[in-house]
Amino acid sequence: MSDSPDAVTDALLSASRLLVAISARSIAAVDETITIPQFRTLVILRTRGPMNLATLAGLLDVQPSTTGRMVDRLVTSGLIDRRSHPGSRRELLVELTARGRDTVDAVTASRREEIAAIVAEMPQRQRHGLIRALNAFTSAGGESTVGSSGDDLVL
Repeated sequence: MSDSPDAVTDALLSASRLLVAISARSIAAVDETITIPQFRTLVILRTRGPMNLATLAGLLDVQPSTTGRMVDRLVTSGLIDRRSHPGSRRELLVELTARGRDTVDAVTASRREEIAAIVAEMPQRQRHGLIRALNAFTSAGGESTVGSSGDDLVL
């Protein structure tokens, strides 16, 4: 088995297809109307709390108008609410509703369960190596690693 950058890239692409499929199945099992970008929005609000549309757009790396349309759909679905910003009458904040929090938590629990079942099929030595490799990959990509604190709300 080669450890060339191309071989590593190919392996990560294969793994990412599996992870996206797990995410899509988990989302559909909870609410088949939610798209992956909408779920990303819910996760950001779940982990970071209420924020204005400009901040949310920046975190999603999309235009504020795109975020506004997505927020409209999520408000209509009862997953998020808009409210006045306490420090600025011109700004609105968006935040998860109880239904939105429950949705994120249910999808995350489903994903965790499916991933855990796959990991349980791996030999212990490979699991240990996978932890190190994925933590290194995640750090190199500028993301924080998930600990055992339950902070596993990632997409």
